[in-house]
Amino acid sequence: MISNPTQLADANDLILFAELVEAGGFTALSRQMDLPKSTISRRIAALETRLGQRLLTRTTRRLIVTDFGERMLEHARRLQEEWQGALALAQHEQVKPQGLLRVSLPPDLAQLELGSMLIQFAARYPDVRVELDLSARRVDLLAERFDLAVRIAGQLPDDATLVARKLCDMSVHLYASAAYLRQFGYPEHPSELLSHTCLRLISSSGESVAWRLHGEQGSWEGLPTGPMSSNSPSLQRQLAINGMGIVALADVLVTQEVSQGLLQRVLPDWSLPTLAVWCVTPGRRLLPSRTRAFMALLQSTMSA
Repeated sequence: MISNPTQLADANDLILFAELVEAGGFTALSRQMDLPKSTISRRIAALETRLGQRLLTRTTRRLIVTDFGERMLEHARRLQEEWQGALALAQHEQVKPQGLLRVSLPPDLAQLELGSMLIQFAARYPDVRVELDLSARRVDLLAERFDLAVRIAGQLPDDATLVARKLCDMSVHLYASAAYLRQFGYPEHPSELLSHTCLRLISSSGESVAWRLHGEQGSWEGLPTGPMSSNSPSLQRQLAINGMGIVALADVLVTQEVSQGLLQRVLPDWSLPTLAVWCVTPGRRLLPSRTRAFMALLQSTMSA
């Protein structure tokens, strides 16, 4: 039980110590908290004085947590989690969403007319400040303080610290330009793909993703070859439009291109496994009202 102001200061500075270790340095934490680096350094030094031992060894390049600091870090992180839980509870009870909302989105998903959704969200909740991170990388929600991340995958890896909610499924088929098909022919069976130029997707692990096709005639799996591969479906779509080869894409990403005749379905009776759009949030926190409001509008948009 905290019974005097000195104990309260110790608790606050222990939380600051945990945040400093997460940020990786005084400069990074100073930017995150909008707090002078000298203030952070002074508070950490004062905490070390009160504890009687050093928590950190400071070098010109990085911070090194001492053995004593590692033991104190466990207590500091528990305090940090309790404080974040208290804040989340207060935000959860807010009738009117407000505050900062940090969202990570895959760049390709941002092209699905999400601009109108964001305009609608801003009009409904003017007291919420939204920061969007459009990146193909898989952000660390806890360490980087994101409220939610949208991820596209068939399945997500198990993670006890996160909660994943499925927003919708996206069907996936093969596409190519009419010019490519006129020049190289129309495959009639997936096995013929091995003699075609194909645009392969690179997974987050850096490996090319095999094509697994299913149809009334059965199943086929292979890894077609081609001169170009990338981790960007948008780039693959553009290459396919320009006759560079056959590509596997979610149907929703090529709706306009198909209607304009820029791309057409290849092997229309065969399909690849569906991809799910997931909304991932920190699992040990109550969701603030701003997060719940954003998720509800996003799910409505994606379902439509």
